[in-house]
Amino acid sequence: MRSFKDYIQEESEVDEALSTAQRLKKKQTMRKYKARLKLGRLRASKKTASRDVLKKRARRAARNAMFKRVSSGKAKGSLAYSARGSYEKMVNRRSAAINAIAKRLIPKARKVEMDRKRGKSTSYGRR
Repeated sequence: MRSFKDYIQEESEVDEALSTAQRLKKKQTMRKYKARLKLGRLRASKKTASRDVLKKRARRAARNAMFKRVSSGKAKGSLAYSARGSYEKMVNRRSAAINAIAKRLIPKARKVEMDRKRGKSTSYGRR
C-alpha cells in the first residue's frame, strides 16, 4: 500500500487539466483526507520552513503574480475552468520569467517566515 505522502506527491505532478469526473473524484478524496491534511498543516506550521519550502513558496507567489498580470487582475476563483486553463497555459509559457521573479522573492519569503515565527504578521504584498 502506498503512503499518503506518495499519494499527494503523485497527485501534484499532473500536467493536464482535470475533467469534471476527475474533479469530483479529487473533491471526494480531499474531503476524506481533510483531517490528516489539517494535522499536517498544524505540524508544519510549528517548524521553520526549509530552503526548499521557501523556494516553493516564492515560486507559487511568482506564479500567482504572473497569473494576475496575464488575467488583467481577475481572481482565479471567479473564472470558469476553461478560462482558467487558458490563462494557466499562458503562465506556463512564461516559466523563465517566473523563475526570475521567484529568485527575487526568496528573501521576501524568508522574511515572511521569520516574521511568522516571531509572531508578527506580514504578507508578500506589503512592503
